[in-house]
Formats: sequence, structure tokens, C-alpha cells
Amino acid sequence: MSNCEDGLIDVVQSSTGITISNCHFTNHNDVMLFGASDSWPQDQIMQITVAFNHFGRGLVQRMPRCRWGFFHVVNNDYTHWLMYAIGGGDAPTIISQGNRYIAPPNIAAKVITKHYAEEGVWKNWVWHTEDDLFMNGAIFNPSGGAPKQVDTNEWVKPKPGTYVTRLTRFSGTLSCCTGKPC
Repeated sequence: MSNCEDGLIDVVQSSTGITISNCHFTNHNDVMLFGASDSWPQDQIMQITVAFNHFGRGLVQRMPRCRWGFFHVVNNDYTHWLMYAIGGGDAPTIISQGNRYIAPPNIAAKVITKHYAEEGVWKNWVWHTEDDLFMNGAIFNPSGGAPKQVDTNEWVKPKPGTYVTRLTRFSGTLSCCTGKPC
């Protein structure tokens, strides 16, 4: 997915139970937005999983940008971003597991996370990293305490970040021909 008018994927208005997987994103500014407004607290019910995607060349920000809800970011390959990869506001819970983050050469863009609030506010938001692979100086700023009680049996089971290349190598459109197996 690339080169759209606004966001490539926007999830709004209390949508929940969503998984975005096996996509290849390129050449876009605002990639994904989960929760469109600071004035829509009903988005607290959002539960979204972002898994097995490749975030490639020409991406700027919002991979995703989250408001209010619960977001599981698992086994994605972040090979390019110009500003930040994962951002949020309004106290979202973000669990990052088994992703590979390759920071851009720009020293000002090494930080993966962007908190849309003052530090005194965001330091209490639950943003965790586990088994992620950080390359080229990538930095994830964790915050908050333990996540609320969540049934992890319903989560995509993460592999360590060292597996991401294998897990995402076929992300994007399939190269299939009519009448032949893909």
C-alpha cells in the first residue's frame, strides 16, 4: 500500500477486534491512524493487532499513531521511517513484541516512539517492548507500569525480533497467476 490521499489505514469510531497483517507499506506520510480524535473517548474499547507487516521505503510517521485503546504490535519489520514509527496520545496501551526496528541515518529520528503529551503525562501510559530487535541506534522509550489484565491467549504469539525477516518476507500482494498455485 502506498501513495494515498490521507492515511493508508484509519480505524475510527470505536472500531475494535481488528488485525492488520501481512501488508507491505511504502511511500506515504501518515501510514495508520487508530482513533481519530482526542474528543472521542469511546475509542477506549479499541483492540487492534498489527502483525507481520513490512514498513518500507518512503514512510514518514504513524506506523501506527494510536489514541485511547489497546494495541499489540508484533513481528513487524520497520526498515524505514523519517520522523518516528509508533506514536500515540490520550493514554493508549501499546505492547511491542518481536519487531525489528532499523533506525534511519538521521540522528534526530532514531527514537521509534512519539508521545503526544508532556512527559509528566505520558510517563504513566503503558508502552512496553519485549524481544524487539533494535538496529542502527533505534530507541524505544517505554513507559508506565504493567498492562491491565489481558488474556494473552488471544494474542498473536510473538517470535523474537531476530525472526522478523523470515516472518515478513512475503508480506504485501501475492504474485499469483490464474490457474496456478501461489
